[in-house]
Amino acid sequence: MGQPPVNSSQNAPSTPTTGDAQGSGSSNPFLAIGLFIRQILAELRKVVVPTRRELLVYSVTVLAFVIVMIVLIFGLDAAFSWLSRVAFTVPDAGL
Repeated sequence: MGQPPVNSSQNAPSTPTTGDAQGSGSSNPFLAIGLFIRQILAELRKVVVPTRRELLVYSVTVLAFVIVMIVLIFGLDAAFSWLSRVAFTVPDAGL
């Protein structure tokens, strides 16, 4: 048995390899901006765009979950509303 496959985010360096490292004392804002832009681009290279099928499955899953939660909240609201009407209404005295 070998080691499991490693994706690119697991073997990426955790510290910047170029540019002005944080805490190095440089007061040049242009170096800091350059480092920031390079870090943004490095993170954007790690982004995996879902396929059309994955996007469809994710969207349907989210919509189904939202519909289930709406029904659940509506049901609880109706049940507690009925319960409060039963508990807090004064019954007719039959006069």
